[in-house]
Amino acid sequence: MQIDIKGRNVPVTDEIRMHAERRLNKVARQVSELARLEIEIFKEPNPRVANRYVAEGTLYLKGVTLRAHDASPEVLHSLNLMVDELARQVKRHRDKLRHRRDRAGLGQFAAIAGEAARAVTGSTSQPSL
Repeated sequence: MQIDIKGRNVPVTDEIRMHAERRLNKVARQVSELARLEIEIFKEPNPRVANRYVAEGTLYLKGVTLRAHDASPEVLHSLNLMVDELARQVKRHRDKLRHRRDRAGLGQFAAIAGEAARAVTGSTSQPSL
């Protein structure tokens, strides 16, 4: 998985990069090598906003785009929240794909089992005259 980290009004330090890569290790194992993740970290300019640091993540997968957005008073905490939300979305997407694949396989299995049962009993689908 390719990870691009951008900062708007916030310097992206090596600590932030290492922390993001360490936290995204679990997500990276669940998606393709061709997946691309763009993380944008920025600071709200309004000083009255309590959750000033915002982390937005966009994960581009084959056929689907997942987005996560979280804010908190600290940079690393907002990054952690965003990664957790993205991990939940990836898990849900993978479960959906797995469920579809299982249902398609079940239908094929039922058709094969029906044909095998008819062959064993010797019944034919043609009406006898």
